[in-house]
Amino acid sequence: MATSVERKPSSPALAAVPLWIDGAPAASQTTRFGDVMNPSTGEVARLVPFAAGADVDRAVAAAAAALPAWRGTAAVRRARVLTRFRELVERDQKKLAAVISQEHGKVFLDAMGEVQRGIEVVEFACGAPHLVKGAYSDTVGRGVDAYSRLEPVGVCAGITPFNFPAMVPMWMFPVALACGNTFVLKPSEKDPSASVVLAELLEEAGVPDGVFNVVHGDSEAVDAILRHPGVQAVSFVGSTPVAKHVYATAAAAGKRVQALGGAKNHAVVLPDADLAFTAEALVGAAYGSAGERCMAISAVVAVGPSADPLVATLAALARALKVGPSDAEGMDMGPLVTQAHRDRVAAYIDAGVAEGADLVVDGRGLTVPRFERGFFLGPALFDRVSPDMAIYQDEIFGPVLVVLRVDTLDQAIDLVNRNPYGNGAAIFTGSGGAARRFEEQVEAGMVGINVPIPVPVAFYSFGGWKQSLFGDLHVYGPEGIAFYTRTKAVTSRWPKDDAGSSGFVMPTLG
Repeated sequence: MATSVERKPSSPALAAVPLWIDGAPAASQTTRFGDVMNPSTGEVARLVPFAAGADVDRAVAAAAAALPAWRGTAAVRRARVLTRFRELVERDQKKLAAVISQEHGKVFLDAMGEVQRGIEVVEFACGAPHLVKGAYSDTVGRGVDAYSRLEPVGVCAGITPFNFPAMVPMWMFPVALACGNTFVLKPSEKDPSASVVLAELLEEAGVPDGVFNVVHGDSEAVDAILRHPGVQAVSFVGSTPVAKHVYATAAAAGKRVQALGGAKNHAVVLPDADLAFTAEALVGAAYGSAGERCMAISAVVAVGPSADPLVATLAALARALKVGPSDAEGMDMGPLVTQAHRDRVAAYIDAGVAEGADLVVDGRGLTVPRFERGFFLGPALFDRVSPDMAIYQDEIFGPVLVVLRVDTLDQAIDLVNRNPYGNGAAIFTGSGGAARRFEEQVEAGMVGINVPIPVPVAFYSFGGWKQSLFGDLHVYGPEGIAFYTRTKAVTSRWPKDDAGSSGFVMPTLG
């Protein structure tokens, strides 16, 4: 969580990011504010209010008031509004990416890619008339028809992480809105401005007031949402400890919950893999966005003789990466999101050295001229890592890649499956048989074959297994529709005057 201070945003140089309630920017009733940093410069860019329970009450009340009309709006009309929203996000994609890049620290092109992946989920949600149409069976009995309705759940909430301040919210609210729900978003307090831009674009697209709301804050706002009697469903993406808390708290309050947790994504490399292709793919997957991706590859399992040439090639590519401010052209990697997080990741590098791993590339001590106060850390690469080391066991969430060595594919699959996380896993090979075996036996929710970051396209669903997911349903795609709707089964008969009574016995359809 960001550091909070008892400070009012009176200085023009430190404007506060507004809440968004009932179709308009809104001031918070809190006296607590956090610093929103520019990670490249290490300077405070603006303040963010840490919403109080009263702010959450206002947002939920607005969403509840807007629900009957939005739920009663024809699905095709909701889809038209979302189509307009998609067009507006495309129009302002560069503006949105610049906001993300400044507050998060990822390079501009990476931020552009984030927005594009969010747009793809909006495109999926624009198919709402087909997605929520239900089913129909006529004459299941004499004069009896049966059909189902997919109806909205009600007021839904999303609690989203700092690493994708536009994409992850767009995994949630477009699907929720397409299904006829209203929404309250609690974005990360580290980079909150993108959520307000999205709210403004939804307003411009014609989303009625109160249908989409934004409250900023820390654990106080989160717990207020989780326990609020007016919220029917909660979606979350973040670390596993917080995901457990979200799931347990919201489920105990009777809510529908999907809570996506942490990851330790593995890439298995077989000796027959294309070395140059594989190494380039792994470097991008490990160090892109400074490793602050829930689907980043953080552990490579090198099988047999693939290890030595792979490590040498990875090291050469890692040393060649350009690290600098997020708005500078030609950078491969920007800073980490906060100084505290940068220091935490650096401490893991210290721990890896202490545990006896071979530090092949050391990202510590990097300074960027003219940006010495920025939160920079160069790429780190460890070799000969063992499964008992903290750098393997923990989700570091930074530019640290570890290499483990095994003799066989079976050993590699067993290593992946023994890890408590099960978000994503990839294999690099030229063998279709080995790839099929890996696909069938690996215990992960998303699998890549010669694809390092196997994030599903929008018409499938995103989610992991084991300690990477709490709840039954993944986000967006078909499972997103299932999460944001509830099924009502209807059995209908229109009797004729001479049909008679069914009597006092259990009716049958035959």
